[in-house]
Amino acid sequence: MTTVHDMGGVHGFGAVEPEADEPMFHAEWERRAFAVTLASATPGGWSIDESRFTRESLPPAEYLTSSYYEIWFAGVVNLLKSRGLVTDEELAAGHALEPPKPSVKALKAADVAATLGRGGPTEREATAPARFKVGDRVVTSRANPPTHTRLPRYARGRIGTIHRVHGVHVFADKNAIHAGENPAWLYNVRFETGELWGPDAQSPGAVHCDLWEPHLEAA
Repeated sequence: MTTVHDMGGVHGFGAVEPEADEPMFHAEWERRAFAVTLASATPGGWSIDESRFTRESLPPAEYLTSSYYEIWFAGVVNLLKSRGLVTDEELAAGHALEPPKPSVKALKAADVAATLGRGGPTEREATAPARFKVGDRVVTSRANPPTHTRLPRYARGRIGTIHRVHGVHVFADKNAIHAGENPAWLYNVRFETGELWGPDAQSPGAVHCDLWEPHLEAA
């Protein structure tokens, strides 16, 4: 989906300036927003792909004027509302106004460490051989789907080289919209900066993208 979130290589936003010794969280509320997002996935039942898609779907003005964890928090609020787990009235009041739903699972404090350690594995069994191998030249799709995609705008219709084969994984583009896991081979693809941005690329080098087989064709 080409929305305001897909801003890689877009003019006007300036260079990415890494922060030396950047802390994981800059404020306590960011830590809490992160924790609430992770814990809410258990009662909500959404996948990481749907969670990303929800954040991408925020109105452009809200997205551009929000910090990283403000975007996360707005996304989880929308997800909770979509599942009927919270209402606007409860958000305004700052506490529950109705009894908890008895059938909803909750992530208990004692289970947090084990849950985070286990994560949500996305690797699946292969049902067909990989189409590509390390060193193959590929060209990416030019498609502009109206929903979530892990193929960034700046890398569409570009030629790259298979750098690594990750195995078969849940296809995020489909999983984000409840269209099934559709497992597919996942590759790390290397793109030269000149291929992505032409002769005006600020410096020579390469960009690596993890892309699924449906994103690629032989070059």
